[in-house]
Amino acid sequence: MSTLFDPLKVGELELDNRIVMAPMTRSRADDRGVQPPFVAEYYRQRSSAGLIITEATNVSPLAKGYVRTPGIYTPEQLEGWRPVAEAVHARGGKVFMQLFHTGRIALPDFLPEGAQPVAPSAVRAKGQNYTDGGMKEFVTPREITVEEIRQTVRDFADAAANAVEAGFDGVELHAASGYLVQQFLTTNANLRADEYGGSVENRARFLFEVLDAMVEAVGAGRVGVKFSPRMPFNDIEERDADELYTYILRRLSGRGLAYVHVGDFTGEGWHELLRPVYDGVYFAGAGLTKESGEELLAKGLADAVVYGTKFISNPDLPKRFKLGAPLNDPDQTTFYTPGERGYTDYPALSQAA
Repeated sequence: MSTLFDPLKVGELELDNRIVMAPMTRSRADDRGVQPPFVAEYYRQRSSAGLIITEATNVSPLAKGYVRTPGIYTPEQLEGWRPVAEAVHARGGKVFMQLFHTGRIALPDFLPEGAQPVAPSAVRAKGQNYTDGGMKEFVTPREITVEEIRQTVRDFADAAANAVEAGFDGVELHAASGYLVQQFLTTNANLRADEYGGSVENRARFLFEVLDAMVEAVGAGRVGVKFSPRMPFNDIEERDADELYTYILRRLSGRGLAYVHVGDFTGEGWHELLRPVYDGVYFAGAGLTKESGEELLAKGLADAVVYGTKFISNPDLPKRFKLGAPLNDPDQTTFYTPGERGYTDYPALSQAA
């Protein structure tokens, strides 16, 4: 029976444990999408995780949907990320970069020359997005053209290659949380009548084209992918999610990906449904405790367990889990603020003592 502290082979990597740090937006980059030097310290402090998955990183200027989010499509962005990979590796850690495009969730405020965001269809998401000037309503996106789809596929492949060039062990495709890849999968944001819309197979086409391009760029063993079935965030509806994700994971089996990462944000038993149909390494996440994570491992419903906010406030989370030590509470007011406060200043156990 596997435990949180057993090693695990992921692609060509040997993870020291099965405690994975979730990708979490922290909004510390500058306006050019370049990470400041102290980001390396943040990730270095958390390098005892079996694997770190970084915050979602923009694959192009049109991908940006939030303030101060980093990119990996310019030489300056690549060089800003390089010290992060070096710092994690210096402590014996492993790190993947999560890649995304926000699609219709972007605001013109964040896009070049105030451009209109793109999406599978011209359907506005209900709700608002955060800006430093206050909350703003989502706008109606422009339906992305087939040629633009092909360019976006190339953008993901180039971003994957850039991440590996910057020293990262691999990349995770963000196909969750209501962003562009999941928008194609949905029944409410994708109303297309061409080869990218309609059937489950067509709605999943963009996902597989992006994954295939990333695999060609860096190799299957360096590519993971994250899903969040039926998570309603960013106005997502997936009325046929059971059929959709069963189809996707069955089709991903045998491809030799580093892992599939599934967040069960709805409590509908997605790990019980999807783990049995996928033959590769399976990461389980969303709101888990040490005990619930151990239970998933014991039942064979996960190969590794992904933890989010617990890693924000507990840089040495694996040590705390092992010793049964108390956990620091996170300060939510500093999750997305610039600077090091609430970022690199959470104490490790030795400091707290």
